[in-house]
Amino acid sequence: MLRGLTQAGIGMNGDERFIAAAAEHGFQAVDLDALSLVERLGLEPARELLRKHGIVIGTIGLPVEWRTTEEAFLQGLEKLAKSAAAAAALGCTSCCTYILPSTDMKPAHFMALATKRLRMCAQILGAYGIRLGLEFVGPHHLRTHWKYPFIWTMEETLDWIDAIGENNVGLLLDAYHWYTNELTTADIERLRPEQIVHVHINDAPDVPVEEAKDNGRIYPGEGVIDLAGFLRALHKIGYKGAVAQEILTAEPPSESPDALLQRSRTGFNQVFSAAGL
Repeated sequence: MLRGLTQAGIGMNGDERFIAAAAEHGFQAVDLDALSLVERLGLEPARELLRKHGIVIGTIGLPVEWRTTEEAFLQGLEKLAKSAAAAAALGCTSCCTYILPSTDMKPAHFMALATKRLRMCAQILGAYGIRLGLEFVGPHHLRTHWKYPFIWTMEETLDWIDAIGENNVGLLLDAYHWYTNELTTADIERLRPEQIVHVHINDAPDVPVEEAKDNGRIYPGEGVIDLAGFLRALHKIGYKGAVAQEILTAEPPSESPDALLQRSRTGFNQVFSAAGL
């Protein structure tokens, strides 16, 4: 598995600086916008930047608004094709999006629209050899944030992936959502590695699980999630992709980016060592 970073919780702007800092602190992958990097630097300079630092792009985000109107969705499809082309040219094979666990739309109608839209996105991505990862979101407070309940469990997400019906669609498995769903390592061990497109890692404070806020995450090894078990289970089933830190907080970090990167490195070393990896 590749040790990865997102910019969430690092307090750093600028992809070039982020890539260099990630490599300096021993990380192997970063999640970022491949199209933006290519448009700003050019394709060959972008490739050389990644080669120079020994970094790969773990995933790009899905640049399509699939949760609201049909007009907004269709407007994003052109950018999706461009983003997929840029990602593929830089060797990235993953694109991810999240599923909010409640919605203001009537859920049956929303499900029908979203299934059609995500299928279309998967087909476009598939033409470039890119997989689509769907992230179920577990924190309890978001399950009732909007009017109607929607999907928040791994089982429901796997069922939806089957309904979408494209073989390049799988899970983005986030340790925080695994924890807030009160899943176990056995739930991961029942997966096949090809069902996982991407992984996020983070930790939770010592509060009742139903009080864990989505923007209350802490650094790996500093909380109560069994991250050693999480990583061992991924290793056991043969997952070899990126495990990217994603720390969402209510307030911007007060420490310097360098201090946060060192803190991240220490956390990764701790939990990977505890997992025997």
